[in-house]
Amino acid sequence: YLARKFFYLWAKITFGQVLPSKARCFYDQKILQKTFGEWKEQWTVCREKQLSLRADNHYRHLLLHLVLRAWRAYVCQQRGKRHKYYVAESHAKKQTLLRTWQHWLDYVGVQRTKHGMQSVALAFRDRSCLRISWAVWRRQQYQKCSGHKMNILALQHWAQSLQFRAWLQWRELYLYTQNEKQKDTRAVTHHQHWELRRCVGAWLGYLNLHRVKKCQNELAQEFHRSRTLQRCFSNWQLLWECRRRVHAHQRDLEKQAARIALWRVFAHWKHYVVQCVEEAQQCELAEKHYRCQLLLLQKYWNHWKSRL
Repeated sequence: YLARKFFYLWAKITFGQVLPSKARCFYDQKILQKTFGEWKEQWTVCREKQLSLRADNHYRHLLLHLVLRAWRAYVCQQRGKRHKYYVAESHAKKQTLLRTWQHWLDYVGVQRTKHGMQSVALAFRDRSCLRISWAVWRRQQYQKCSGHKMNILALQHWAQSLQFRAWLQWRELYLYTQNEKQKDTRAVTHHQHWELRRCVGAWLGYLNLHRVKKCQNELAQEFHRSRTLQRCFSNWQLLWECRRRVHAHQRDLEKQAARIALWRVFAHWKHYVVQCVEEAQQCELAEKHYRCQLLLLQKYWNHWKSRL
């Protein structure tokens, strides 16, 4: 029990408040904390990889959705164009048929008028019996009818050619307008896709830069902590070694002093009376020397505690 008590006192004086077991426990805790930090960093990197893969999948789905919407709009536009073209063509056919029907009705009316005039002329010929006048009138009527027919046919041909020319111009203008609209739509779609791609690239670059900066800061902090811990441990080890050397030197001095005192006792035993005064003086000197050693040890001890 006394040996254990003095051993604890010696360990407390030698190592101070921090025992080797506590230092070892603190070192194990720091190693465990460093290992946990590296594991957490690896886990964070894996998590960021998963998030980047999810972002890529979301970007692909978004592009596919935009392409599908553009394709649907293009199909609807083509259907609308075909429907308008069919409606215009049916309208043109109806207009042509209506004009043909009107011309046919005019022709029937002219034929009826002509037959009426012919019947009147025949009746007049039968009544007047003037064959010469009838022949002249018939010739004039024939020339007049022929000229009227030629004028009607010329007007019909001019109207059809004018309508066909207007139809061609309207068709060219409609096709040009549709092509311009389609070009504008493609340009807007391309600009939107380009802007979206540029934004995604800038976001990915920002994430990579932020990740690199974070890794560099963590490495710098970890290096600073390790250097600080290593410096403190080295200083503590140097101070402990210095104190151990001082104690060893003190023990050697004490042993040497004990040997000298014993030699002097055995050498000057015959001169005991004379040497009593000298021995007392030597004891006082030894006590002063011991006190000086204790003061020096206390000074080193205070210096070591302040440095720790």
